[in-house]
Amino acid sequence: MTDSATWDVLQQEGDYRCGYVALVGRPNVGKSTLMNRILGQKLSIVTAKPQTTRQRISGIKTTREGQVIYVDTPGIHLAAERALNRYMNRVAHAAFHGVDLILFLIEAGRWNKQDEHVARSLESVDTPVWLVVNKIDLVPEKARLLQFLEKQVRTERFAEVFLVAAKSGSGVNGLEQKVMQWLPFSRPYFDETQFTDRSERFLAAEMIREQLMMRLHQELPYSLTVEVEEFKRKDGLVRIGAIVWVEREGQKQIVIGKGGDVLKLVGTRARQALETLFEEKVFLRLWVKVSKDWSDNERALRQFGFDEQS
Repeated sequence: MTDSATWDVLQQEGDYRCGYVALVGRPNVGKSTLMNRILGQKLSIVTAKPQTTRQRISGIKTTREGQVIYVDTPGIHLAAERALNRYMNRVAHAAFHGVDLILFLIEAGRWNKQDEHVARSLESVDTPVWLVVNKIDLVPEKARLLQFLEKQVRTERFAEVFLVAAKSGSGVNGLEQKVMQWLPFSRPYFDETQFTDRSERFLAAEMIREQLMMRLHQELPYSLTVEVEEFKRKDGLVRIGAIVWVEREGQKQIVIGKGGDVLKLVGTRARQALETLFEEKVFLRLWVKVSKDWSDNERALRQFGFDEQS
């Protein structure tokens, strides 16, 4: 760990920067993929399904030049009929404030009503907004991409525009460099060994939910959540016990699977992911329980850790 005196020297010489950068946009534009690429490791869970990210999670990248705290947020969407959807929108909008910079992500070649809704919401904030056009590999023709940006996106509304492909890493280094140059001179906010502000319990629940979302189809992934009841280290082993909550008895049987095959596969894949994340042996136990209509119940949301102050 760099000592306090060294940080003082860096700050006095104007050689160290630190700040918060929010990643915002509609669902499924690649916010989590971009943060994982920047961090160089898996932190936010990623699936092909929209609204995979439900809560704010910060990824901390510390280098000799500075420390950037990237804030990954749920996708902002127009249809917010259930309590969980309204919660996700509130969390995402809260990230507009208290940060030094906002990166507004969109998908190359696609601009819809939800993108326009986010863009208009950002017009009233004082924080600088940079447009990040992701998935540019899906629109290889430069002329078509430029036409899209000029006619549909109206890029003049944004302070800067960047073209990236978060999945492959194209353009990401250039974006990182510009972000670092923009941030204020400051001592770091976090220890240089820390890579997130979230607890290990939270990360464990997310990794389990990711495996469930990847293996369950249609609407079921949106009707479940994961609550970690046990998280202990003993004799070189991390023991984790978690409950998978669903909203209907029929959903419970689907998650368990015939002879328990689905839950067993999810448990195996989640355990492997957790061992990679924690770099320790993991013993994982899963149960499935029903909490009727939990996703539309404010009290149940708080019980399951959906806390807007976290």
